[in-house]
Amino acid sequence: MTKRRSGSPGQRAGGTAGEGGSAAAQDESPGAEIAAGPAKPGSPENPASPAGPANAEVLKLDLPGDRRLEAGKAITLGAMARRLPQLIGRALGMAWQVDRAAVVALLVCQVVSGVLEALGLLAMTGTITAVIGSGHIAARLHQAAPSLVLLASAAGLRAVLGIAVTALSTRLAPRISREAELRLLDAATHAELAAYDHPGYNDRWDAADRGVEVSQELLNQSQSVLAAAASLVAAAAVLTTVHPVLLPLLVLASTPQAIAGVRAARLTYLASLDTMKDRRLLGILRWYLVDKQNADQIRSGTMAGFLLGKYRSAGARVDAATDRAAWRAAKMALAGSLAGGVASGAVWATLLWLIATGRVSVAAAGTATFALRSVGTGLRGVVGYGAIIFRTGMYLDDWSDFLDEAGGHRVDRGDTVPYGPAVVRTEGLGYTYPHAERPALDGVSLEVRRGEVLALVGENGSGKTTLSKLLAALYLPGSGSVTWDGADTRTLDAQAAWRRVAVVPQEYAKWPLTARENITLGQPLAGADDAVRAAALASGADDVVDALRSGLDTLLAREWWGGQELSGGQWQRVALARAFHRDAGLLVLDEPTAALDPRAEHRIFTGLRTLAADRAVVLVTHRLTNVVVADKIAVLDRGRLVQYGTFAELRDSPGLFHDLWTLQNDRETERAPTTL
Repeated sequence: MTKRRSGSPGQRAGGTAGEGGSAAAQDESPGAEIAAGPAKPGSPENPASPAGPANAEVLKLDLPGDRRLEAGKAITLGAMARRLPQLIGRALGMAWQVDRAAVVALLVCQVVSGVLEALGLLAMTGTITAVIGSGHIAARLHQAAPSLVLLASAAGLRAVLGIAVTALSTRLAPRISREAELRLLDAATHAELAAYDHPGYNDRWDAADRGVEVSQELLNQSQSVLAAAASLVAAAAVLTTVHPVLLPLLVLASTPQAIAGVRAARLTYLASLDTMKDRRLLGILRWYLVDKQNADQIRSGTMAGFLLGKYRSAGARVDAATDRAAWRAAKMALAGSLAGGVASGAVWATLLWLIATGRVSVAAAGTATFALRSVGTGLRGVVGYGAIIFRTGMYLDDWSDFLDEAGGHRVDRGDTVPYGPAVVRTEGLGYTYPHAERPALDGVSLEVRRGEVLALVGENGSGKTTLSKLLAALYLPGSGSVTWDGADTRTLDAQAAWRRVAVVPQEYAKWPLTARENITLGQPLAGADDAVRAAALASGADDVVDALRSGLDTLLAREWWGGQELSGGQWQRVALARAFHRDAGLLVLDEPTAALDPRAEHRIFTGLRTLAADRAVVLVTHRLTNVVVADKIAVLDRGRLVQYGTFAELRDSPGLFHDLWTLQNDRETERAPTTL
C-alpha cells in the first residue's frame, strides 16, 4: 500500500452492501471479500486461533476469472518485441497530453545523441590509424587532430544532451502521474454506487492505482529504451561497415540474456499479483491499528497483539512469495549470463580471426572493439529496460481498462433531466446485492409526494436503507421500477438526478473543510451566507457555528494544523444543515437524529413539516415516536412491504408496527420487594 491509499478502508475499497444485502456483503471488513473456505487452525490465515473452528471464513480476495494471471504468464520475448513500440508510444502519448514541447525536445535530443555517437565511433578509426601509422609523432598527432576534436565534441555534446533529457523527464514524469491519477479518480467517481458491492471491483481499483504509481516510471523507462536503441543503431551501423558478420553474431550472443530478463520480469509481475491480496490486507490492518476512530477499542479490547499477529502473518506470506520470485529470477539471470558469456567469447574470437586473416585492419578492429561494446550495451539496455517497461505496461493496462469501464460499472443511464420530483413511486420494486442469498427488496410498491413525509421502519436488515438509496436514484432497480414524476430512474441523467436529491446517511462525511464548505459542499446558493445560516438554523447547527472561533470560516479538522473538531452530535447537525441547504426536491434522512440530544431532536422533527412543504421527504428511523410526523409509514420485513398506512392506522392494528411500538414503549422493570 502506498501513502496515497491512507484513507479508511471504506473509502478506498468500498463499503458494506446495505441493510438488505447478504450476510457476507454486510458484515465483511471493507476492502476485501470474505471467501467461504475453511481456515486451518494455527495456519497463517488464522494465527491467533490454534483451536479455532475448522470451517471459519478468512479474510482474503476471491477474484474468479481474473485475466491478469493469464496475461502475466503470456510475457515472452516475442510478446515484448511486439509490445515495446506500443508501450513507448503510450508513454510519449501521455507526455504529449501534458507538455508537447517537452516531448519534441526529448525526441530531438535522443536522435541527435545517436548521430553524435555514430560520428564519434567513425572518428575512432581515423584516430587509431593516425596513431599507429608510420612517420614522426608530431605529424601523426596533427593527422589525428580532426578526429580527436570530433570525438571530444561528440562526447561533450552527448553529455549536455543527457542532462537535458534528465531535466525534461523530471519535468514530465510527475505531470504524467498526476494526469493519470486525475483520470482514474474521474472514472471512479463516475461508476455506479452499486459497483462497490461487486467482488473484484475494489481489486481492479487497486490494480489501476498501481498503474498510476508506475505511470511516471513508464516515461523514464521509455527514455532509457530510446537512449539504448539510439546507441545500438549508431554502433550497429558502424559495426556493419567494419564487417557484416559481426552484428548478427552479437545479436545472437545477447539473446540468452534477453530471454532471462523477460522471464525475470514475468516472475516479478506474477509475484505482484500473487501477493496483492495480502498487501491489501496489510493496508487494511494498518488502518484499523492506527486510526483514531478505533484507537479506544484497540486499547480497551486489548486487540493490538491479535491484530499485529495477523499483520505479521500476512507480511510473512508477502516476503515468502517475493523471495521465491527473486531466487528464481536470480537463477535465470545467472543462466542467461553464463550462456551470454560463452556467446560473447565466440564473437571476440571471430573478431581476432578476421584480424589475423587480414579481412579487417587493425584500425578498423579498434573501432569494432568500441562498437562491439556499444552494441552490447545497447542491446542489454533495450532488452533490460524493455523487460521492465513490459511489466510496467501490464500495470498500465489495468489502469487503462479501469478508465474504459470504471471497473465494469461506469454510469450509463438516460439523458432525461428531472425538475422535481413531485412524485416518487415504486412498482414491484426488487433488488438483490451481488452474490446475496436472498433479495434485499422484493415486490415493494409505494409512493411519496411533494409536501409529504414517508417513514420507512422495520427491524435491522429489513431493507430500509437500500430502499432509500433506490428512491434517491443512487441504486437502480433489479426488477420493477422507481419513477420520478412518471420517468423511470434508469432513463434519468444521473448527475442531474443527484442534484435534485439531498441525503443524510447514517454515516455522514466529516469533510476536512471549513464550516461553510461543509454545509454548502462547495456549491453555494444565490443567498450565499444567508442561505447557509438559514440551513444551520433549521438543523440546530447555528449554535455550533456561533461557538466556533472563526464562525463559518473555521476549519473543521483537528488532525490538520489549526483545525477544530466537533462532537458527534455537532457533526450531525452540520450534516443535516448541508441537506437542508441543498436545493433538492427529494430529501432522504437515514437515522438523522441518532447522535442528537432530546432537545435537538425535538427541534428537528417539529420543523420537519416546514421542510416538507416544497420537498418529498423520506425518513428512515428506528425511533417510532419520530414517525408521528409522517403522512405515510411503510413497514418492511426481510425486504417485503408488510404494512403501509398512517401512524394511527398502524399503531392500532395488529401487525409488525404495533409489535415494535409496544416493545419500544415497554420500559417497566420488575423490582425486588423492599424489606425493612
